[in-house]
Amino acid sequence: MTGLLAVFGRVPDPRKSRGRRHSLAVVLTLATCAVLAGARSFTAIGEWAADAGLAVADLLGIVRVPEESTFRRVFAALDADALDSVLGAWAAAVTSPQAGTRRRVAVDGKTVRGSRAGDSPGRPLLAALDHHTGVVLGQVAVDATTNEIPALPVKANQPRLYAQLAALPWGQVKTSARTVERGHGRREWRTVKATEVRAGLLFPHAVQAARITRRRQPLTDGPAETEVAYLVTSLPTHQASPAELAAFAREHWHVENRLHWVRDVTFGEDFSQVRTGNAPHVMASLRNLTIALLRLTGVTNIAAGIRYHARRPERPLKTIIKIAC
Repeated sequence: MTGLLAVFGRVPDPRKSRGRRHSLAVVLTLATCAVLAGARSFTAIGEWAADAGLAVADLLGIVRVPEESTFRRVFAALDADALDSVLGAWAAAVTSPQAGTRRRVAVDGKTVRGSRAGDSPGRPLLAALDHHTGVVLGQVAVDATTNEIPALPVKANQPRLYAQLAALPWGQVKTSARTVERGHGRREWRTVKATEVRAGLLFPHAVQAARITRRRQPLTDGPAETEVAYLVTSLPTHQASPAELAAFAREHWHVENRLHWVRDVTFGEDFSQVRTGNAPHVMASLRNLTIALLRLTGVTNIAAGIRYHARRPERPLKTIIKIAC
């Protein structure tokens, strides 16, 4: 096996070997192809596989493609965390930054609202997105009641850490960076102050803290808004200047614009009716993978990339084989 088939071959198969007609690698590859062509449900995945027929069966070296029920059963039982671990290792390898370049990662959570069933809340998933490539490097399920803190204890919604940062003597710190931008019907001023910090902050290995003040003024009539955000990092000043810290903070929102928004709007994730077992998590993982495959092939418009792959059944598989080496 080559490409993504070899990657999928590292995922543990939850099925017994007896009576198994298709390898897990084939099932996951076909499902990825279907999602790449716009499939949003098990019915759509099964229909795509059936319609693709010999066009993909020959390329995969199989006699016939799986039925919808196979995808449904396998995904419900599949170890979604193991799948994410394998895909994360692959994504990290194919997006390795150039020598001397630091990888920047934005981490944020998203609840798959369509997976809600009765009193059970939707599945909350925490994803890590590479700033530069827009590729998901990892994903993990978190408890809906944890507010994501145990999975990633660095978010600014920690009130004690926030209070510590706000209490620093910012009045004695000189402004290190200042920008003015105009767009989206407003003008925005940003000022950044950065200072070294001592031990005692509720953030392991903290070396430097920054305060970013944003003032937004509508170009038409309307009141100005001011927002203050704090940032803490283990990077010293010679590795991350105040201007770089401000840029890192802005890049964090890539996870909202380049991942959550795409999964909701382009893939209709919050309207998905996939709810059984681990299937909602697995489908979210395949959406992440699809976004990665498209971006790694140079696609900037995800919706257009999906339409392109939907027009010919052999296109998704050829893309997977080409990029996932």
